[in-house]
Amino acid sequence: MDWLLFLPQLPTTPSSLRVTVWRRMRQVGALGLQNGVWVLPQRADLEQWLQDLRAQVRQQGGEAWLFRAQTPDAEAEGLIRDRFCTERDEEYREFLERCQDFLAEIAKESQQGKYTYAEMEEIEEDLEKLEHWLGKIRGRDFFEAALSVEATTALKTCHQAFAVFVSHVYAREGLNAAADTESQTLNDGDAIP
Repeated sequence: MDWLLFLPQLPTTPSSLRVTVWRRMRQVGALGLQNGVWVLPQRADLEQWLQDLRAQVRQQGGEAWLFRAQTPDAEAEGLIRDRFCTERDEEYREFLERCQDFLAEIAKESQQGKYTYAEMEEIEEDLEKLEHWLGKIRGRDFFEAALSVEATTALKTCHQAFAVFVSHVYAREGLNAAADTESQTLNDGDAIP
């Protein structure tokens, strides 16, 4: 497999450029092989992304080198892939914990009978945050880490719990309990349940 190696040389001051590069590399899912050496799978979109970052580094007084590389053997490639998967699994574990928190919140509100429109909106916002977060993790999960399927299943469980909660809100409001739990969009862009 071909890899992209990114080697930034950044000025010690101000430290903001170092922090920016570190954060951006983490956001895209790059693996820090060692201090100042980042690796990503070779893909055209990632290469362009690194070229853009390289230009930004240069504009701010630093230097950055971008190389294409290959591992010398299957063992080295496997170790790199495993490290990518380990990092994604750490993110998936945190995501799974948040899904449990989400389900616990729905259970608590249900137990208290808080089937209100305001509570439904709040829970829906939390669900949208979970969806967005999982999308980000998937975007940087280049090798389908072990917990990816479990995370997808957990999000589906959250959707199902939300659908049940919504049906209780509709019932309390005297609306058709069989109503579609997905939002319908009006012409003016406002969403209604």
